[in-house]
Amino acid sequence: MSAAAAARKRGRSASGAGAGAGAGKRRRKADSAGEKGKSKGGGKMNEEISSDSESESLAPRRTEEEEEEELEETAQEKKLRLAKLYLEQLRQQEEEKAEAQAFEEDQVAGRLKEDVLEQRGRLQKSVAKEIQAPAPADIQVLRGHQLSITCVVITPDDSAIFSAAKDCTIIKWSVESRRKLHVIPRAKKGVEGQPPGHGSHILCMAISSDGKYLASGDRSKLIFIWEAQSCRHLYTFTGHRDAVSGLAFRRGTHQLYSTSHDRSVKVWNVAENSYVETLFGHQDAVAALDALSRECCVTAGGRDGTVRVWKIPEESQLVFYGHQGSIDSIQLINEEHMVSGADDGSVALWGLSKKRPLALQREAHGLQGEPGLEQPFWVSSVAALLNTDLVATGSHSSRVRLWQCGEGFRRLDPLCDIPLVGFINSLKFSTSGDFLVAGVGQEHRLGRWWRIKEARNSVCIIPLRRAPRPPTAGS
Repeated sequence: MSAAAAARKRGRSASGAGAGAGAGKRRRKADSAGEKGKSKGGGKMNEEISSDSESESLAPRRTEEEEEEELEETAQEKKLRLAKLYLEQLRQQEEEKAEAQAFEEDQVAGRLKEDVLEQRGRLQKSVAKEIQAPAPADIQVLRGHQLSITCVVITPDDSAIFSAAKDCTIIKWSVESRRKLHVIPRAKKGVEGQPPGHGSHILCMAISSDGKYLASGDRSKLIFIWEAQSCRHLYTFTGHRDAVSGLAFRRGTHQLYSTSHDRSVKVWNVAENSYVETLFGHQDAVAALDALSRECCVTAGGRDGTVRVWKIPEESQLVFYGHQGSIDSIQLINEEHMVSGADDGSVALWGLSKKRPLALQREAHGLQGEPGLEQPFWVSSVAALLNTDLVATGSHSSRVRLWQCGEGFRRLDPLCDIPLVGFINSLKFSTSGDFLVAGVGQEHRLGRWWRIKEARNSVCIIPLRRAPRPPTAGS
């Protein structure tokens, strides 16, 4: 073989080896690339598998970020949002204000309606059905008088009670503490330098609607005027010719009406310490008197069997008949209606437009005496809660009886009995209607026909609790 051929042979073999090496190199690169691809592929799978769990933790973060992005607002948008919020608040305030105004207008309209009905004498609030009979242990007994209580009055603010008795004394009691605040003692005859006071049985009292003046009348034909706050004596009115049996102030004024066993009615001006006029008409001793806001008064004529309404400016009177016995007590319910009691045991409701009773309850407190000789218990006192349907009556039947006036005052239904032993000589409701005060004695206020020894001469405060009203539908 020549040298040139050998050289070409070596060149081919070298190139073949280089080619094989190149191919092997390319295969290694491809394998490594494949492995890298596999490893990358496996890495992607691992990443995808791990991303399933990581996505759960990343998802809330993305939501919060999105919320933050949503909450981000421009200054203009913020101004718009605050303006809308302010307008909404203004709208709510105006609605609340309108509701409050409408409620206030309803209240004012209701009050005006009540005032109109009260002036016309047609106001009748229904409270009687809510009254619950008190337990005997709840009755407060105030003792201080030596003889029978004849009359009681309550101050307009319900803070104090004045009581008078046959022992010629007047006691001022505190409603809250149940203690004596002041005592006006009896005036002894023939003793000089003693403080002013009554020297005979006190039969009646009245207090002005502003609580400034207290008036008291006795069997000695005298009317004493006191300063109610301090119990200081101010004036003494004389003019009646017999025992003073009834007193009443006209509401809202210091005009005083008085009546007497001399059958007259007198008018006084307490503020000016002056006498005004005298009216006549009754045929027998007048037993009781009452008045409200109008310039008129009503009287119970005792044994002449009449109830009279006195129109002071016209100097005229209306005469009413209905009881068969002596009419001993009377009380105005409102400006147009009144209640009276008599010794024939009857209680009557009256309207000023009719001369006969609208309702008449006979034997209101039952009968007394042996079989075949029964007589009705005398009705010695009556009281009415102003402008309502609640009435109370007293006798010596060992109980005070509460009544409900029917619609239009044309019926009188018994509510409950309150046990109280003795003559119930006086009854008064508090202004609020929360309690009833009874003046109790062993004897009748006008005489000594009977004597109940087991009775106590006392002032009794009877609480009047009201039953809760049933819930209204939807409450």
